[in-house]
Order: sequence, then C-alpha cells, then structure tokens
Amino acid sequence: MLGLMQNQPLLISSLIDFAERHHGEGEIVSRRVEGDIHRYTYKEVAQRSRQVANALDAMKLQFGDRVATIAWNGYRHLELYFGISGSGRVLHTINPRMHPDQITWVANHSEDQVVFFDMSFLPIVKAIHARCPTVKQWVALCDADKLPADSGIPNLASYEALISVQPSAYTWPQFDENTASSMCYTSGTTGNPKAALYSHRSTILHAYAAALPDVMCLSARDSILPVVPMFHVNAWGIPYSAAMTGAKLVFPGPGMDGKSVYELIESERVTYAAGVPTVWQMLLSHMQPAGLRFSTLKRTVIGGSACPPAMITAFNDQYGVEVLHAWGMTEMSPLGTLCTLKNKHLTMSEEDKMKIRLKQGRAIFGVDMKIVNADGAELPWDGKAYGDLLVKGPWVVANYYKGEGGDPLVDGWFPTGDVATIDAEGYMQITDRSKDVIKSGGEWISSIDIENIAVAHPAVAMAACIGMRHPKWDERPIVAVVKKPGMDVTREELLAFYEGKTAKWQIPDDVVFLDAIPMGATGKMQKAKLREVLKDYKLPGL
Repeated sequence: MLGLMQNQPLLISSLIDFAERHHGEGEIVSRRVEGDIHRYTYKEVAQRSRQVANALDAMKLQFGDRVATIAWNGYRHLELYFGISGSGRVLHTINPRMHPDQITWVANHSEDQVVFFDMSFLPIVKAIHARCPTVKQWVALCDADKLPADSGIPNLASYEALISVQPSAYTWPQFDENTASSMCYTSGTTGNPKAALYSHRSTILHAYAAALPDVMCLSARDSILPVVPMFHVNAWGIPYSAAMTGAKLVFPGPGMDGKSVYELIESERVTYAAGVPTVWQMLLSHMQPAGLRFSTLKRTVIGGSACPPAMITAFNDQYGVEVLHAWGMTEMSPLGTLCTLKNKHLTMSEEDKMKIRLKQGRAIFGVDMKIVNADGAELPWDGKAYGDLLVKGPWVVANYYKGEGGDPLVDGWFPTGDVATIDAEGYMQITDRSKDVIKSGGEWISSIDIENIAVAHPAVAMAACIGMRHPKWDERPIVAVVKKPGMDVTREELLAFYEGKTAKWQIPDDVVFLDAIPMGATGKMQKAKLREVLKDYKLPGL
C-alpha cells in the first residue's frame, strides 16, 4: 500500500520560490569586486534568477548542459546558483585556486557551454579561453561599462547587459528530482580531478540536514557570513539552507583578510560564520592586538582541516563564540559530521568539553558511517580502535562523473580515505589520512604532482613530497630529493623550477636533499619512514 500524499519533486527552484514568497524582505549583502557594498532582498534574487534562466534559454542551452562559474561569494553568484540549476542545467563551480591547466582540464572534461566569471579572474580566463572549445559564451559578472575593450576574448558579454533584457517572469520546469543540479571537482590528489555530480534531491536533503539544531542550527533570525567559498562544495550548502530558512546572507567577495571580515561581521550584525581555520586565524590576528570584540557573533563552524585547540579556546573564552567543528568531503556534498555537545556534556569541566570539541563530531541524520580494518571487518566504537572511515547516505556519491576512477564504493559504502576513531557516543575523530595528500589552508595539494614536477628536473633522480605542520596553514609541502650522480641543483633552483607548472600556493616551502629515500619491498616510497628521518626538521622561518 502506498501513502496518499502529494508527489512533488524536491527541486532547487522551490527554495528560491519559497524564499521570495515567505522571506521576500530578507537581506542579501555583498562586498563586490568593484569595492562597494551591494544590498538587496530575496525577492530580487528570485527575480534576477529567473532572468538568468531566460538568458540561458535564449542561448539555446539544452537541458543538462553544464554552465560554469569562476567567482567569489556574492549576489550574482547566488543568482546563478538558482537560475542555472532551477532551469534544468548543471551548475559547475570552478575553483580559481587551481592551476590554469587544471581549470582548462575540468572545463573541457565537464564540457562547459557557458562560463560566468568575476573580473578578478579575467587573467585566468585570458589564459584558458582559447583552449576550451566547448564554451560558447564567456560572461563577465559586471556592468557593460566595466568590460575591458582589449580582453581578447571573442564576444565577451556583460552579465548585467545579458540579463537586463530578459523578462523576470519564468515558469521553472518540473522534472525528476534525481536530475543533476551541480558539480564540484576534487583537487586532483591522485591524478586528474574527479567530479561529484549532485542531484536536486541530494541538495535539498542536505540543505534540510544542515539547518537542523544539532548541525548548523540556521533560522530566519540569523545573519550568516559564509567565508567558505561558493566554489568550494557550494559553500558547504549554506546558500541553499539560507534560502530554505530565510536567513540573511552576508557575502565577503574577495575581501577575505581579517580586517575586512571583522568589519562585515560588525556592520551586518553577523550571528553565524563559516570557514576554514586559516581565515579565522587571520581574523583573530586582526582583533587581538587591537582589543576588538564581537557584538553579535555567536557561532562559527570550522571545517576543511582540523581546528587548533588554541583557536577554539580563543573564540570561546575570549569572545564568547561557540566553535562547531565539522567534517565532510566534496563527495559528501559536503557535510558528514558536526560537533555539538549533548545535554549530558553541559555540566562537564571545560577541559572535558574541549576533548569533545576537538573531535570532528557526530554523524548528522542522512549519513551513516563505520570504521573498518585492512580486511574490511567493522571495528568497535570505543574511541580507541582506529580504521578506514566509510560513509553512505543520500548525499554521498555513488560514482564520479563519467566514471572517472572506476567504481568508488565498497559494498555500498564510500571509502573516505581518512583514518578515524568513533567513540561510544558516536563522536568521530580523524587520526590520519590514508593517502599522502597535503591540506594547506583548507585546500588539498597532491604530493604526486609535486613529486612529478621535481623529477622532471634533469638533476633529480627521485623525489618524495610530504606535509609539514604549519601554525597558519595547517600543513605546507616540502620535497625530499635525491640527486642524480654527478649532477647538482640548489634549493633555489629547484623551487624556481616549479614556477608556472603549478599554482603558487602549491609550490613546496623547502627542498631537503637526501642520499636515499626509504623504499618498501614492493618498490614504493615509505613516507612514514621518511617522516621519521625528518622528525627534527623545521620549516623555514618557523
């Protein structure tokens, strides 16, 4: 027997329709690339999103075509979130921190038809546009009078000119909720990036879960500052949850420094903020010397990499701001766990509370997880046994776009590549990574890519890249090198060799020359032993 409920698909267009109808006066505030502050309402977001959809129709884009963005967090980007997905196309948010060669690769792999970009990223577009044959139209997110006369990009269009001629009336199409809505590429930690292809259904369910009280606890009473980029797993789903709840959104644009973030928090009475530890470290470094205080900020969710205990203490003890530790992945849309205390923990000592807060948290409804040993046997939740962390749920990938990398699932579970413990109350804590990737400032760096560049130097016989702890960036890469017999290369020469071959922030901080790199019986480099060899090493300047 089936239930007798109305059958309405879960579609992203319903979010902006709801926000317009029930929270039309809700504010969206953005610091623009132009330097000023722009403010308007959900009603205007909805109207302009419909104009975006009409513009895409006018371009004769097909249902399911990919439309890319290279943009900061801002109101125009928000309109594209709803206009692209709502009209049945697939939003592809491109990470501008990738090397131009990788950006070219993902644009071609996804077969993007149109690319919208902020003017900050015009140099990137100039470098890649001729190598992206599927892109029919490049659109700068600016007014017509801000278009450069000598961009060299054929038929470059202005966003404002493009949508201003379109009507604000549009009937959102109805379709299967499992239809693709957006895609995000991983950082290519083992070769080329792979794309997680989200559905309308998975996005809506994730938005519901993120807003729950024991997760982000979002409401129409909140003023939310997502510092986490909209090109980084859709800003952790916050734009969708904000529309669902009617929360005020405050976008930082390119102003990610401590002073700019603090000024926005205070001027827009932000109650809730989200970002990686690096951003909050810059914020605290701005506030502490000047004796500044928060007047409205109550909570911040910190993810992307482990949050240092000193940061949690500073926010909590000095500023009265609750830190919510979170964990997730691109493949998980991204939320998997969030660390909130249970009622029984409230009477604990601050020291015992801190032990809990340092964990990545409890699974949120919709995500199941387990840890297994090398044989795949499930391990106990005792907070001591550690094993490979596996997850499953309605917003966890079943496969990568175009089947890249083969079937990722193990008996229906997705292997995260992390090693973790889970305690008896369900709190998960990451203890290690099973892959030799490096996380710097919330972004992954591929050790393989760093090694391949080093080995391309004529004087290098072997190279191994590992991450070293850094107080600001969490980790920074160094490369250990064995020189070819009779050949020589200096530290400075090898670091200069990386210029133009990878993004600047991915270039190693140092080169260490060794006589040999530890090798295993199968010929694989043993990085655990390499770390032992370099246990007394210090990064330059620390």
